[in-house]
Amino acid sequence: MAFNWKTFWTRAFTALIFVAVMLIGLCWNQYTFFLLLSCIHFGCWFEYQQLVAKFEPRYAQITGFHKWGVQLAGWCFLLYFTGDQFEWGSLSLHAIGWWMGLLFLFILPITELLFSRTIELISIRYSFLGILYISLSWGLLMDLRTLPEIGWIAPLAIIFTIWINDTMAYLVGSMIGRTPLSAISPKKTWEGTIGGIVLAVGAITAWAYFIGQPLYHALAISTIAAVAGTFGDLLESKLKRLAGVKDSGQIMPGHGGFLDRFDSLLLATPFVWIYIRLFLID
Repeated sequence: MAFNWKTFWTRAFTALIFVAVMLIGLCWNQYTFFLLLSCIHFGCWFEYQQLVAKFEPRYAQITGFHKWGVQLAGWCFLLYFTGDQFEWGSLSLHAIGWWMGLLFLFILPITELLFSRTIELISIRYSFLGILYISLSWGLLMDLRTLPEIGWIAPLAIIFTIWINDTMAYLVGSMIGRTPLSAISPKKTWEGTIGGIVLAVGAITAWAYFIGQPLYHALAISTIAAVAGTFGDLLESKLKRLAGVKDSGQIMPGHGGFLDRFDSLLLATPFVWIYIRLFLID
């Protein structure tokens, strides 16, 4: 794969903007982080539903209530995982997320029965998979941000790992890549993938050393994020191949849409969350 400097600088500039926005949302306070994740959540859902509708015509026929209702139901995960960070007297987003989630659990099936001409189980399945794929992942990232033991460090480590892995995999693959990684994404190579993972893990471990964090946890978290993120990239590539499109959207020059930019993060977050909950939180 020949190296394309124009594509690289476009991707690099967009990636820098992405990192800057994420840093502001992550590090300013919990409110900006919640708003940032909420916007990304709905952006990912919009593109996901468009992709599925392209290769599954029955999903294109879902009602407006189904389309928006499932997005709001998924958003309840973000509300629920805010924990005690968003409380005003007796009112909390955590409680609102819990009760809204229960409400949608009853309302969505009822409206599907009342307003749909036929009940398409495959459409329900894709919506349910979207909740697991998109909403649960962003909810778990919200949970990591609100943990007092780690605060902004773990989300930042995941984001940096994904960004470095993506950039370095492209650079290494462009320069020395020869062996295709998967037919799903022909441009990806084993050389680029391995190089990206090694450099990302090394960079995050070095960062952990300079800020005084345990190196073995940094090594584990960055490795999990890089490897799971690679599979997340392939998963989204499979969706795009089924839909017959190159990008999920056009909001980010050089990177496509929301899913194109956050596909790795969506799959990496749950696995990192499991590790942190098992080995870092008492």
